Amino acid sequence: MKLAEILQKPVFDKVEVIAGHTGLNKEIKHITMMDAPDIVDYLNPNDLLVTTAYHLKDKPGVLLSLIKSMQEKDCTALGIKSKRFLGHIPNEAIQFANDKGFALLEIPLETSLGEIVNASLNYMLSQRTAELTTAFETHRKFTQHILKGKGIKRLVDDLSHMINKRIVLFDAHFQLHTSSYNRNSIENFFSSLHTNGFEFLLPNSPYSYFSSRNTEEVFTIFPIYTHMKKPAFLVVLGEIPLEDQSLLLTIEQATNVLSFELMRENTVKQYTRRARNDFFTHFVEGKFTFAEEIESRAKEFSLKREQASIAIIGKMDSSEQYKSFTQHSVEIDYIYEFLETEIKKAPFASQLFIKDDHCILIMEVVHSSYDLDSSILPYLQNIQSYIANTFKRHMSLGISNVYQQLLNLPNAYREALSALHTGNLSGNTPFIQIHHPKDVFEMLRIIPTKDLLEFYDHIFQAFSSNHQQDEEQILLNTLSVYLETHCQISETAKRLYVHRNTVIYRLEKCEELLGKSLKDPETTFHLRFAFRIKSILKTNERKKQTPIY
Repeated sequence: MKLAEILQKPVFDKVEVIAGHTGLNKEIKHITMMDAPDIVDYLNPNDLLVTTAYHLKDKPGVLLSLIKSMQEKDCTALGIKSKRFLGHIPNEAIQFANDKGFALLEIPLETSLGEIVNASLNYMLSQRTAELTTAFETHRKFTQHILKGKGIKRLVDDLSHMINKRIVLFDAHFQLHTSSYNRNSIENFFSSLHTNGFEFLLPNSPYSYFSSRNTEEVFTIFPIYTHMKKPAFLVVLGEIPLEDQSLLLTIEQATNVLSFELMRENTVKQYTRRARNDFFTHFVEGKFTFAEEIESRAKEFSLKREQASIAIIGKMDSSEQYKSFTQHSVEIDYIYEFLETEIKKAPFASQLFIKDDHCILIMEVVHSSYDLDSSILPYLQNIQSYIANTFKRHMSLGISNVYQQLLNLPNAYREALSALHTGNLSGNTPFIQIHHPKDVFEMLRIIPTKDLLEFYDHIFQAFSSNHQQDEEQILLNTLSVYLETHCQISETAKRLYVHRNTVIYRLEKCEELLGKSLKDPETTFHLRFAFRIKSILKTNERKKQTPIY
């Protein structure tokens, strides 16, 4: 209770405030009656001490020291029967009490200190009992509300009606969960503050409030603690007075019930999420036998049979800080829960799946020639920025080509995974890598060098005699130009600056060495392939000979 409130009770009718009137709004948590020299050692903040000052009867100057010590301990007030033993209160004590706003109460001789203590404690206990009764009834009402399946939206609406203030419920990422009224600007306002690192709660504070300079609105924020690393938030539009304990208790009971309901909601989501992820894993790993089964199950997760779409795979880059497997799993789950809410803002309809430590976003596009740069890339870059700023981690992304049929999704998944792997080879983090089909050179680089060399030697082994090296090199060069010009003899002669009959002679010589006709398609294919390998081997050889600084 406030000191001013308790002084209105009948037992204080004859008690006079003789100093420190500005401290009457201080709170009283306990009343102590004591007459002992070391009384200060037993006092606590917000205590009201009543005393006869018997221990000060021969040294009234010590009273000032007592008041100073009580003021330093943040006690609320001192009530003295000064006429019983002390005679009067020194002027310096009154002056100090007035300066510091520390209330001094003059208790008349006929008033019993025990009566003051007992009556005051009864007042305080009665008020506390009434508050607790109200809190119990409020908690029971909200609990019954949830048990009857009315949901969080209805609870927020009822709370808003009870306290006569508008209410918004945000999740841990400041994504709107529900609201007692419709106003999108509030969601954008808080999301912007959260993205920029604004701290909404003061340390060790049950709630906090602040005002917006632009709209001149006051917001009171209450945390709702759940299983997650960070709390959800109940935002009340308006200031909640500190002295209105009944209102605070009502909101506190609502946040308690909301905490359990949010955890229940998350449990249901976990089961749904597990079913979604199991379906996706089995699908891309080819564990379904019939197309009809795939299409039937995909419809349950909003995947269409025919729709131009892309697959986007995201993976968190390795953290330099050591974390246990459990810590890492909890952190990744927390980030992916954020992504589940963030896909609502995607430029196109999207579905989120998780496989191993990858998150997969299946995003519909308008057509196969969609504009990646104008909408999808900015959206993905915003997600990367948020994760970097909020979680101090980096997420890299790989994007597949467009696919039209649902049955082509596994191939799109592999393309996005390949793009992610290609991006990792670049050494840049974070990145967004788009899949491009590999050309012949890229595919040849995947094959071990020794296998390439073995094939090359097998094809051109007839040209490897050392005593005719210059002549064989001329033949190989002619053969290479002949294949490049699509087997046109005249064009080959033109490029080599030789007579047409010379080209014919050299080609006949090549056929003699190879033992095969150059008109055979399989022979020319092997020769073209071998010449491509030759360029790869030369490139690798140059890299080995180039010094690295």
